[in-house]
Amino acid sequence: MQVTLWGTRGSVARAGPGTVTYGGDTSSVEVSAGRTALALDAGSGIVPLGDSLLGSCSRIDVLLTHLHMDHIQGLGFFRPLYDPSIDVHIWGPVSTTMDLAERLRRYLSPPLFPVRLRDLDVTLHDVRPGTIAIGDLQIAADLVIHPGTTLGYRIEAPNGQAFCYLPDHEPALGVRNFPDSPEWTSGYALAQNADLLVHDTQYTDDEYATRIGWGHSTLHHAMKFTELTGARHMVTFHHDPEHTDAFLDSRLETARVAWGEDRPFAVTAGRPGATFDLS
Repeated sequence: MQVTLWGTRGSVARAGPGTVTYGGDTSSVEVSAGRTALALDAGSGIVPLGDSLLGSCSRIDVLLTHLHMDHIQGLGFFRPLYDPSIDVHIWGPVSTTMDLAERLRRYLSPPLFPVRLRDLDVTLHDVRPGTIAIGDLQIAADLVIHPGTTLGYRIEAPNGQAFCYLPDHEPALGVRNFPDSPEWTSGYALAQNADLLVHDTQYTDDEYATRIGWGHSTLHHAMKFTELTGARHMVTFHHDPEHTDAFLDSRLETARVAWGEDRPFAVTAGRPGATFDLS
């Protein structure tokens, strides 16, 4: 199983000289295993992801964690949707009021977008907490702490490799001394002993103090969460649009020094093009 990052920015796309290394595109991650191809989220990073798949696959499954704009804004520009040779399936969190099709129509219709969802040859699936199978991959979905209905995903290959994707996640919300016990920690079961964990690290400690409840984590919270779950490798993700490459480099280096070399997990800053081979 291979995991490739295409969009790692959070909240809004940000292109410019300060975002060359860690990218300006919003959330999208590719998972490939044999003939199975998944796209996790459809931020602007799904546009180059989709271009890379043309002519190389007959089916692609897009798993949405939630429907905030930075996680679906690239969907209308996802070229496999317009290629009749590719079978596209889109999976998204279930709602108590509207199904996935009704909610996606709000974006994929005029005046927000010129192409209507009903004119696209796509299969939609409402996802409830539980397990689904796509190809040879087993995918566990569960609700996590983020405004609105939001899912986290754990993807397991037949040989036991496990990848956890928690791009928008605030497990420290309401916890006096984070982390608390595992059974009370949002996302714990999804990330437990994962080989690779992609986790929200949007805020600094100072920023988080004025944004509690916004649904995002600090780098310190993410590292504490990684230690608690026993995940072996954590990748920082959902970089704040105001954080430049130099700032992200400095923040990660400071955290590495503070934790020391004996921490039980590796930490990598997420950047577009990074590929992790879990085999």
